[in-house]
Amino acid sequence: MTTSSEDLKRSAALAALDHVGEGMALGIGTGSTAAHFVRALGARVRDGLGIVGVPTSEETARLCAAEGIPLTTLDDTPHLHLTVDGADEIDPALRLIKGGGGALLREKIVAAASDRMIVIADGSKAVPVLGTFPLPIEVNLFGLGATLREIGLLSAELGLEGPIRRRLGRDGEPFVTDGGHAILDACFGRIPDPEALAATLNTIPGVVEHGLFIGLATQAAIARTDGVEWLPAREANRPHGARP
Repeated sequence: MTTSSEDLKRSAALAALDHVGEGMALGIGTGSTAAHFVRALGARVRDGLGIVGVPTSEETARLCAAEGIPLTTLDDTPHLHLTVDGADEIDPALRLIKGGGGALLREKIVAAASDRMIVIADGSKAVPVLGTFPLPIEVNLFGLGATLREIGLLSAELGLEGPIRRRLGRDGEPFVTDGGHAILDACFGRIPDPEALAATLNTIPGVVEHGLFIGLATQAAIARTDGVEWLPAREANRPHGARP
């Protein structure tokens, strides 16, 4: 019997759910794998688990509401115990590319407010070197052309070249994030030094945020056909109140 990608995503989500304990404040990610986590978390909440969540997108907020998951904000709950979110790519050093769903700014804010971040993904997202997936870059609409040009020039200085395109939505119109920004997808290919690229992008005024998540993920649950692999290859430290 073959295992579908959705089955693998669900397996990763359930593995992360075992690290959610009573009374926790959670960051709740966006995307197809995170949606499996939300549905499983909703079932646990309906069984009596007491948690609050901060969603990383309006889409996730709607799904949480449908599942009966109580929500809060980072204004009311500025410190989170754990964030669970997916990734578009993850390398052996737990560096990520995120933003395929267009929520990278809120995802990074929520992850940075958390003690821990568990990434959930199927095995196809684990790569030796980041960059096969186009890097999402969230930019201000003002000065968009100038910002795009500067990204191209500075990335070329790092030896990274390739088309940088404004993302379109399903309707064919330019995609706009929940925060009112555009997304540029940079098709650089292999990114041998993600830290250098992240530092360079951070110097460009029109760049609101980029999809390189470095130093934020503490563990990853990677679901493969033969089971869930944890990165790093050790048992996750379970917080107070988590399931044994």
